Amino acid sequence: MGLAYATLQLSNPRLPDLLPITVRSLVDTGALHLCVPSHVALQLKLEELQKREVVTADGKKMLCPYVGPVEITYDGRSCYTGAVILGDEVLLGAVPMEDMDLVVSPAKRSVIANPESPNIPLSVAKGVRW
Repeated sequence: MGLAYATLQLSNPRLPDLLPITVRSLVDTGALHLCVPSHVALQLKLEELQKREVVTADGKKMLCPYVGPVEITYDGRSCYTGAVILGDEVLLGAVPMEDMDLVVSPAKRSVIANPESPNIPLSVAKGVRW
């Protein structure tokens, strides 16, 4: 499929007077969280909430700061989440994608609103019975 990228707006909801920043983000459905480089966390004045042990794609484990809250906005949809400070580019993982009801379009190599709920993000409040 190749790599997919999305242009996100990130902001700090604790500091509404601080302008949001626009970032190009690698999209990784195999990752769980939003990951941001330290310079993004500094620009948004994000507070460290705790440390998280993170396993990277090469199997290495490392202890990373977990900061937040962060508001992510993409294509008219938004969510609130925390972020792991890691790497040199923003990475959008599966948890915030699910929260905003976004999917990856392999043909377009981009992120789109879930075609099954194009107007309003859908959330599941209870398990589905099979």
